[in-house]
Amino acid sequence: MSRLLRRDTTPPATPPVPASDLFVRSADGSRVHVELYGPEDAPAVVLAHGWTCNTHFWAAQIRDLAADHRVIAYDQRGHGLTPEPGPGGYSVPALADDLEAVLAATLAPGRKAVLAGHSMGGMTLMAAARRPGLREHAAAVLLCSTGSGRLTAEATVVPLRASAFRTRLTATILGARAPLGPVNPVSRRLLKYATMGAGSPPERVDVCARIVHACPRRARVGWGHVLAGLDVTADVRELRVPTAVIAGTDDRLTPPVHARAIAAALPLGLGLTELAGMGHMTPVEAPEAVTAKLRELATRYVAPSTAATTAMSQKKEDVA
Repeated sequence: MSRLLRRDTTPPATPPVPASDLFVRSADGSRVHVELYGPEDAPAVVLAHGWTCNTHFWAAQIRDLAADHRVIAYDQRGHGLTPEPGPGGYSVPALADDLEAVLAATLAPGRKAVLAGHSMGGMTLMAAARRPGLREHAAAVLLCSTGSGRLTAEATVVPLRASAFRTRLTATILGARAPLGPVNPVSRRLLKYATMGAGSPPERVDVCARIVHACPRRARVGWGHVLAGLDVTADVRELRVPTAVIAGTDDRLTPPVHARAIAAALPLGLGLTELAGMGHMTPVEAPEAVTAKLRELATRYVAPSTAATTAMSQKKEDVA
């Protein structure tokens, strides 16, 4: 069987071990945790996870790609090992600031990479579309299960007809302060209904539940309020690099209407892949498809760069 289609047999709950990790400083002084995997001079891939997740969300992609790619994954502020920000630290510009900080710290000047974002991570890439850091380092982009605006209006998690009431109720759920509590059969069923396809196997539901439940409540609430009002629609047309879009047909959080609108607006769109029966958690629900797309983009748009690695090493020596 082809490497691209090979099923990952590593237990899904086992996160990869990074070759190294570091903390970088964002524009407001916030510290952002970054993990590095794979050969330093291999084609680079940068992974930005979504709301209530962390770097472990990309475990399947990291395990596969790290053999022959430089994989850079980071925890969004307040998630994983990245500390919660200070007052005013949850905002759309902060998402773009953090991404720029990660790119500057891990890629040599001019070095290109495939940038991939799931959900809020995709929104991060769209928010940063006009930023010099993204334009310097992005060779191609993959947007997974994401939207650029009207998130609460289009979400179908609340099983009611579209209405102002449903929109308000969805926004209330996003910003709910109630603790999620321990992972148990009831919480798994609720998470599966809200975020995954009906056919998702129990072990993948459990992986997602454990990741989501590990997110600190303040980060979940803080970003939930941001997402309720997020609108980066105007930035989609500024994403002037080859960009592919992936969406699950049964996504209730960011239904395919979002992906179709984004794909239609992209200046250099590479098309939309709709994954039948999949929900919102596509990198976990359909890891082979997401990894294959990342490999395809890296093969097509990114080349190994020994010169870039040398420049990065020199940059580290200069800083030291």
